[in-house]
Amino acid sequence: MEVDTPTLEPAVARTPVQCAASKSAFAEYAESLLVTVLLALFGTTFIVQAFKIPSQSMEPTLLVGDHLLVNKFLFEGRGAWYEKLLPYRAIRRGDIIVFKFPYDDHPHYVKRVIGLPGDRIRIVNRKVFINGERFLEPYVVHDPVGGDMFGDNFPPPNRYFIESGVRPEWAARLMDYVDHRDIVVPPHRYFVMGDNRDRSWDSRYWGFVDREAIMGRPMLIYWSVDATSDDYANRGLAGTLRGVWDTLLHLSSRTRWKRMMHEVH
Repeated sequence: MEVDTPTLEPAVARTPVQCAASKSAFAEYAESLLVTVLLALFGTTFIVQAFKIPSQSMEPTLLVGDHLLVNKFLFEGRGAWYEKLLPYRAIRRGDIIVFKFPYDDHPHYVKRVIGLPGDRIRIVNRKVFINGERFLEPYVVHDPVGGDMFGDNFPPPNRYFIESGVRPEWAARLMDYVDHRDIVVPPHRYFVMGDNRDRSWDSRYWGFVDREAIMGRPMLIYWSVDATSDDYANRGLAGTLRGVWDTLLHLSSRTRWKRMMHEVH
């Protein structure tokens, strides 16, 4: 009686060539991933970075909920050797800048440069004078029903006119920079203010911006969502997740489509 015995296919051994090919493919994937990560890190460190606007201080130029791409590959002034080789330029009066706030945990702020190093600045009845000449600001808006005597007439005549809303560190040193009723911007520092002048906590209230703190200049609004300052308040993880979920649910209706891809000036 004949019994059919199943035939077994011979086991296929992994040859050294196949192992090397597998390792080579893995190395290629790892190399591609590493290059991608390095390029992303390089880009966000030196070229461009994304930020969002959480407050009203730059309205109507920038609205709460605007998401910006910031050009970090623009301003000279740090003294690096490569500045002479690359297309950097000096910071100009009127530039909008993103910078690290000089106190606390150094959050990022967005303001407009008003005073350059060496400038003499005086604000009289909301009008800005730089080096004795009126500085025209077509982008500025004021609250028609309110005002701030400290911010509308700056710097104060003496220490007794410094208000309680001023940062204590700045209140202690403000008058050291005043000469003949002008505030004089020291070297490597900048005087900045918001376009929404009566709703901006800026250099009048906390001091100058150091050159080293300046990240770059906003160049493009890549997305804009209808939001309020409360939407960006520190609400903890649960509140943040609820806010993100609400935005996703109403993404189409809350997106400001006309502001998308607009240049920032």
